Amino acid sequence: MTPASDTAGKRPTGSDAARLRALELLDVLEVDVDITLIDLALTHRSFAYEHGGVAHNERLEFLGDSILGQAVTVRLYRDFPEVDEGELAKRRASLVSTVALAEIARIIGLGRFLKLGRGEELTGGRDKSSILADTVEAIIGATYLSAGPDVATALVLRLVHPLLVDPDRFGAAMDPKTSLQELSASLGRGAPAYRVTEDGPDHDKTFHATVVLSGDDVAVGSGSSKKNAEMAAALDAWTRLSGRSDDAAPLESR
Repeated sequence: MTPASDTAGKRPTGSDAARLRALELLDVLEVDVDITLIDLALTHRSFAYEHGGVAHNERLEFLGDSILGQAVTVRLYRDFPEVDEGELAKRRASLVSTVALAEIARIIGLGRFLKLGRGEELTGGRDKSSILADTVEAIIGATYLSAGPDVATALVLRLVHPLLVDPDRFGAAMDPKTSLQELSASLGRGAPAYRVTEDGPDHDKTFHATVVLSGDDVAVGSGSSKKNAEMAAALDAWTRLSGRSDDAAPLESR
């Protein structure tokens, strides 16, 4: 047995920190999944690049994308027998979109668990919609490999539940820019404007959008394209203005 004096006061090692991070996330998700796989699901390629090319989560993301799509398709088919296939396809597309998955990630506080490289950390990677959405898919893939298809499907359905049971939020996730415009008009705030910037190399750009209402910066969002960034920012703004956020103040006042 290791004497208490040998360990007392010591800082956790990298592997200890990874284990604690994974265990905390598993408590949030309410699943029993191999810790090594969950740690891998949280590892962004920027972290892998900066740490000698260790494994990252993109293969798990590939797997999780397929499982997510199947689970959502079956759920929509069973829950909405009166809806035709065209509308079902649109609803599925909205639920598996980057915007919706990022919204789900923010609901569970996923950003704080991510393993990012220093560059991503400094540019707000913990709240980038594309990174959050990809990590959700990777977690689903890890759950499938470790716990099987039934547990993975159950996890998917728990994650998308907030969007399915809230018609307004579901509509906003389907078309956040239109939903924001309608809400803003009803509140007398006028039409939203979008200010977009970009950073990163040409082959891997990240776009950052800010929603401006009545001269105030009210929300931000990021994505791998200008469209995705604007959609993420619009959904954030809609969430704040609709009272579904604890913080609805203009950005500059926070």
